[in-house]
Amino acid sequence: MNVLMPRLLSDLTGWFDTDFPVRAGHVIRVEDSLSDKEYVVRAELPGLQPGKDIQVTIHDGILTIFAERREEEHTRGHSEFRYGTMHRSVRLPAGADEEHIVARYANGILEVTVPLAGAGPTGRQIPVSS
Repeated sequence: MNVLMPRLLSDLTGWFDTDFPVRAGHVIRVEDSLSDKEYVVRAELPGLQPGKDIQVTIHDGILTIFAERREEEHTRGHSEFRYGTMHRSVRLPAGADEEHIVARYANGILEVTVPLAGAGPTGRQIPVSS
């Protein structure tokens, strides 16, 4: 057993040597819900301007929300600034209608609604030939 354990652990070290991609920015907190008709993603983005600071994109079935915050505060004898980027990507469910996605921003919450196409056939019978 003493010989087996170091061999087993040395085989696992390759798992930890992989280079994971480093994320730029912070991850946006989201909640999502799925019904028969739509998939809804809600993201917390307080204090941002939708046309200027928030970008929503879709590519290969993945919805990505990107936001950039830039704040500067100047008072007499003191200035302060805060800035940074945030992002979050989610895979859309099967049947997502990418052409009719709607995004709305109100009260610091971005809500992205993805309509789902009607459920098609989930399978089919395959004829057997002789």
